[in-house]
Amino acid sequence: MRHFFPHWSSHFPQWFQDFETLYAYKAQRHWAATYIQGLCSPAHRKSMQPLSELVAPGKADCIQHFITDSQWKTEPLQRLLAKKADQLLGGERAVLIIDDTCLTKFGRHSVGVARQYSGQVGKLTNCQCLVSLTLARDEISVPVALRLFLPREWTEDLERCQKAKIPSADQEFKPKWQLALEELDQLKDLLTFGVVLADAAYGANAQFRHELTLRGLKWSVGVPRTQKVYPKEVEILPLIAPATGRPPKYPSASHGRETIEDVLARETWHHVVWRQGTKGPLMGRFAACYVCLADGQKNGYMCHLPGERAWIVGEDRGSEKKYYVCNLPEFTSLQVLVEVLKKRWACELSHRELKQEVGLSHFEGRFWYGLRHHAVLCIVALLFLQTLRLKSDLDVPEQTVPAIRALVAEALKLHSSCFRCSVRQIGCRDP
Repeated sequence: MRHFFPHWSSHFPQWFQDFETLYAYKAQRHWAATYIQGLCSPAHRKSMQPLSELVAPGKADCIQHFITDSQWKTEPLQRLLAKKADQLLGGERAVLIIDDTCLTKFGRHSVGVARQYSGQVGKLTNCQCLVSLTLARDEISVPVALRLFLPREWTEDLERCQKAKIPSADQEFKPKWQLALEELDQLKDLLTFGVVLADAAYGANAQFRHELTLRGLKWSVGVPRTQKVYPKEVEILPLIAPATGRPPKYPSASHGRETIEDVLARETWHHVVWRQGTKGPLMGRFAACYVCLADGQKNGYMCHLPGERAWIVGEDRGSEKKYYVCNLPEFTSLQVLVEVLKKRWACELSHRELKQEVGLSHFEGRFWYGLRHHAVLCIVALLFLQTLRLKSDLDVPEQTVPAIRALVAEALKLHSSCFRCSVRQIGCRDP
């Protein structure tokens, strides 16, 4: 501990200095640093009251004002956060994972809360859903964006949106895949990665896949077993006017369509080890085939014609099979295909760390800006912990985010006055 605390107290103000410049007022800079200190603290819950008792006793109203009422934009912080995350993890071996995470909520007044499917719970439940973008490399991940999804029952109720203080520009309904693309467009020039990954909730949408391809990105996404494909040698037959009768209106394909499930059932399945886990090698049975996806324009029978050529991959989990589509080059090996698609699970650990270590799910406010401010500061706090984890030379038995956060929390608990001295004490209200 005596070696760790000086590292924390000297490193954080210097590390956070770039973020401070994005706030217009000294009070905002002070409370931003204090709030992140609270997110790293040993508080059982990271909601405003218990958080303030540890890092700013008697100043809970100041923290609440900073999070829910103070007018500061999150976009500049997100861009700087993306730059720092790229410096930490970016590169051709890195992947960008698109997913969503849900915050269980009771009642109906918290912004975006509705009865919707939660992957964490595995069923329909009352929750808020945030679309996430996560940069990951070598099983280490850092979220770079969190965007609240508004169900139709919210966007179709103007009065409800106004009560939750949702800006008018964000009151239009947008599906999750579209929100993910908007966040991707804002950050892609700041991030370096090789492949975009997503589960079947996103990958089943052909337009989402097309948009990724149009952006020049490589991707690997989950799809349902009913996804239709053509053989890779398929061609679109030209329209030929018959000698008699009406000329054809729609082109046709030279081969018939089949489901991914049927195509891969004829392929040879192989055992593949994709990485070494803590309890031994992680392995499974996989099969792959290079095909042409049935996601082109529709013909007269409302069936999709051939579209983009891509790999289809099947995973046999014993009781069930999972299917994926990937637009990596045709010469890519099965080993590489499996290693790439399995990197998606890094975001699950990142979501758990956001909720359990820095209190993403502990926010108790009801309004749009409050949740948005809390979410971006949670990401900043987790990025700092990952930076300590990867760059520190500390003798930590388990070099994990929980272990690092526990050391930071203990240091803050024992030496909180030293941290306060590193940030100038100023008024609790910004102009």
